[in-house]
Amino acid sequence: MSTLKIMLPDNSCRELQAGATVYDLAASIGAGLAKAAMAGKVNGQLVDLSSQLMDGDCVEIITEKSAEALEIIRHSTSHLMAQAVKELFPQAKVTIGPAIETGFYYDFDVEKPFTPEDLERIEIKMTELAAADQKIVRKEMSSADAVSMFEKMAEPYKTELINDLGVEQVSVYSQGNFADLCRGPHLPSTSRIKAFKLLSIAGAYWRGDEKNRMLQRIYGTAFVDKKELEAYLHRLDEAKRRDHRKLGRELDLFSFSDEVGAGFPIWHPKGAMLRTVLEDFERKEHLKRDYDIVVGPQILKSELWQRSGHYDNYSENMYFTEVDEQSYGIKPMNCLSHMMIYKSQLRSYRDLPLRYFELGTVHRHERAGVLHGLMRVRCFTQDDAHILCTPEQLDAEIKNVISFVNDVMGIFGFEYEMELSTRPEKSIGSDEDWDQATNALLAALKDTGRPFEVNEGDGAFYGPKIDIKLRDCLDRRWQCATIQCDFTLPERFDLTYVASDGERRRPVMVHRVILGSIERFIGVLIEHYAGSFPLWISPVQAVILTVTDNQIPFAKEVYRNLKSAGVRVQSDFRNEKLSFKIREAQLQKTPYMLVIGDKEVEQGTVTPRYRDGKNLQPMKPGEFVDFVSIECREFK
Repeated sequence: MSTLKIMLPDNSCRELQAGATVYDLAASIGAGLAKAAMAGKVNGQLVDLSSQLMDGDCVEIITEKSAEALEIIRHSTSHLMAQAVKELFPQAKVTIGPAIETGFYYDFDVEKPFTPEDLERIEIKMTELAAADQKIVRKEMSSADAVSMFEKMAEPYKTELINDLGVEQVSVYSQGNFADLCRGPHLPSTSRIKAFKLLSIAGAYWRGDEKNRMLQRIYGTAFVDKKELEAYLHRLDEAKRRDHRKLGRELDLFSFSDEVGAGFPIWHPKGAMLRTVLEDFERKEHLKRDYDIVVGPQILKSELWQRSGHYDNYSENMYFTEVDEQSYGIKPMNCLSHMMIYKSQLRSYRDLPLRYFELGTVHRHERAGVLHGLMRVRCFTQDDAHILCTPEQLDAEIKNVISFVNDVMGIFGFEYEMELSTRPEKSIGSDEDWDQATNALLAALKDTGRPFEVNEGDGAFYGPKIDIKLRDCLDRRWQCATIQCDFTLPERFDLTYVASDGERRRPVMVHRVILGSIERFIGVLIEHYAGSFPLWISPVQAVILTVTDNQIPFAKEVYRNLKSAGVRVQSDFRNEKLSFKIREAQLQKTPYMLVIGDKEVEQGTVTPRYRDGKNLQPMKPGEFVDFVSIECREFK
């Protein structure tokens, strides 16, 4: 019998009999590896342990320590859940059930919505099925045979998927009496699924189309072991406690109204003050870095959006209106106004780079199903800037923006990660321009010395971009800053400058945001700080609390002095117990409570009490103003 030569990750070679599988390879290396193996990676492709090897294959054995392990475990757990649902609810129709970043989900077509009690029953059944050690078997079959099989099983969604694939062969995985259409790979047995939890139920339209039937989606998660699962569930509980939607209501920052419309936040006084502080900070930081502040209109003629390419590539996310029988688009981005400013006069190379900054409010039509508090809205403000420069200046400008991001993230205490997103299928511009733009971003990323990932095909339709994702206290990633390099729009709008040789040349445009959506960033801040904002951005920095009515005249004078000095202060002069007023201020997460009793009136002081209960020494109101000023200057 012929033998196979198999290459391992350490470049060593192993010989196996023809017909050997990934599992056979693991067993040949050692019994421990065979026991730990859950899948394989053959020539960079994830496969099942049962996959046969070919001569010359490069193979890596996937174990629970591998980066790919969780995805395989979670995908197999989604199948286990679907099997449990089918056993408990035989009339349920299965649709799709992928692994996702935080776990998995599966969508079911059922007559009645699932209940929390149903989740408990499903989870118990999953535990039984996992303990039964059912083998998970992959079978290749013709699409015609697969359609016939799923028709007999009365699974119309599976037959629809197969027909839409338009391929001759598909793979089907089975365990016990359950079978599912799937590419895989999967674990070799249900007994390898050891730590899982069903989390929630939601509605979801088939294929995300609101015209289709509403399905029931069950979310869950799975981990290698119960210790990791418990740690995740603890983080999940903490995330619920920090949920910005919950805290936004409790702290009276913002609200949403069905009468106004989904995805349109309404900012209350405290929330509006928080926004104002952030926006003032942004303006100062941009002015320090030689940006010019500009303001553009909310609506622009549709002709402009057609010329820019937005109409063909982004119109499904835009709102349109008609004025004087002329079509207008409500801006989803700020770039066109900024190009009009550039184009308003002749530019010289000596003028460049020009950096236009706008806190611009934009509107984007997001599907109702993806809206999520402040994190995903239809109306939001971006700290948007567009840099117009010569090709020779491009590298320095990109590095300056990355440095800007680094400074700002440091002020808020965020770590961050960077990704290079390359050309998507739907795009405009020449290959040469895309290559030049991508190489410029790549060079700037390499020069930072920081690790980064390449996200193929996820760039904007007009250019590649650097996406910067911050990490919050729960180690979650949030998309905020973006740097996009664009050779295309300057071409479409005929932007030029006079070069040193007197020739007209084309500038390069860099689109960039630092915080990104102000709404999303505030949502992230609320959850990161659990509503206990640092003093410098807190919408209310101090609240004055009187012990009795006798102190009100002096307290009012203190209030006026602090207010005029720029301290964001409130007062609570109600005839309530001091302990009650302190408790309320703590629930509102106000940084400082300024207690005024008879002693303070007599000495002309206030006694600051921090929200964690620690008292500072009594001080004059002016001293407290100085204290706040120093803390704010140091971004504390």
